[in-house]
Amino acid sequence: MRSSTIKSSPSAFVLLLITCVLGSARALAQESGAGNLNSISSVNVRGGTVEIVGTKKPNFTTFTLTDPPRLVIDISEAVFSGVKEDITVGNGTITAIRTASYGSDESAIARVLIGYEREVDTDIQARGNSLVVSVAGGTAAQAAAPSGPAPTTDAAPAATGTDTQQAGASAQAAQEEQKRQEAAAAQAAQAAQEERKRQELAAAQAAEQEQAEARRQAEARAAAERKTEEERAQQERATQAAEKQRQQEEARAAADARRESEAQASEAKRRQAAEDRARRESEAQAAAEERRRQQEEAREARAARVAQAETPRREPARQEGPPSVSSRRKTMTLVGFKQERGASRVFVRTNEPVRYSVSPAGDKLVVVELENTVIAEENNTRAMDTSFFNTAVASVDANPGPSRSVRVSIRLKQQVPYETRQEGNELSIEFQRPASR
Repeated sequence: MRSSTIKSSPSAFVLLLITCVLGSARALAQESGAGNLNSISSVNVRGGTVEIVGTKKPNFTTFTLTDPPRLVIDISEAVFSGVKEDITVGNGTITAIRTASYGSDESAIARVLIGYEREVDTDIQARGNSLVVSVAGGTAAQAAAPSGPAPTTDAAPAATGTDTQQAGASAQAAQEEQKRQEAAAAQAAQAAQEERKRQELAAAQAAEQEQAEARRQAEARAAAERKTEEERAQQERATQAAEKQRQQEEARAAADARRESEAQASEAKRRQAAEDRARRESEAQAAAEERRRQQEEAREARAARVAQAETPRREPARQEGPPSVSSRRKTMTLVGFKQERGASRVFVRTNEPVRYSVSPAGDKLVVVELENTVIAEENNTRAMDTSFFNTAVASVDANPGPSRSVRVSIRLKQQVPYETRQEGNELSIEFQRPASR
């Protein structure tokens, strides 16, 4: 519990000045209030009692002022919340209440100034989160009634001089107190102004920091976007390069395959040309050898030839064949021609011995007829041209004959002697080589 005695003296000017200074500092202090400060939410007046309600247990200091009598309460680390700056009371004890804030954060101070009608004794108590200020006693300024005889006329001048001296001392003290209060008010106003400048500077610095942080974040986002775009572009370039390389490799492979195919085709053509050339050369060589052989045979034939008379016309020779010839139908399997030294031989092969007949059918035609015989292969019915050989035989032609027979027609270049014989399944007709002219 704290007690304070307030003495009265007439100085309304100082009260007004302090109230204005404290009021201007209050707004700054309220704006800087934080959640850790004691928030003063109400100042209530009940008769001569004032209750100051906050959110925390108050930590406070008090001092008194005179002319008029006032009680000043400074609550540390506190701000006002929804409390009026001027509260008019006028209940005979309390004239008015002023509130003001100054400082910020941990240095914030909530000031309550209570004005009284007269000098009073106050009782200040902290009850939980509230601070209760009550008037402890009545007026102490009244003097007690005199109990002795009235003063004489001689004593009056002395009393008057004493009162004058006391009044002068009181006025001087009031002036000094007024100066002290004015200096305190000026100091408080300067402190409030400095605090306001500090808060403005802090706000400007905070805003600049926020702007710098915003710029940094924007630059970081832009850098990230640029990096992402560069990575995407790099990926696209890599994909394009890989695709281009793949296409080039495919083009090279296709070109290699095309060249290989062309080389193979060229090689095949070259081999075919070489084979054709070799074949032609071989055929030419064979033809040359055949011509040389024919020429040699012609020379030998001329050397060994003797004059022969024309062979007289004979009746058709008919050979019944050996008794072993069966009655089964025979099959002619081959008809051929063979050029031999000094003679030309036409031969006919069958599947078993056959009955035959040989007869001339003109000056240059000899017909061989095979009885009860058929031709096995159609290829054997094709005529053989032997005219390019140095022989009397010009052609050989086998065809089916009447009465299930086969007729082999041998056309001659000129009439020459011939001889027929059958050995097993082969029948041969041998013609002498014609004499050279």
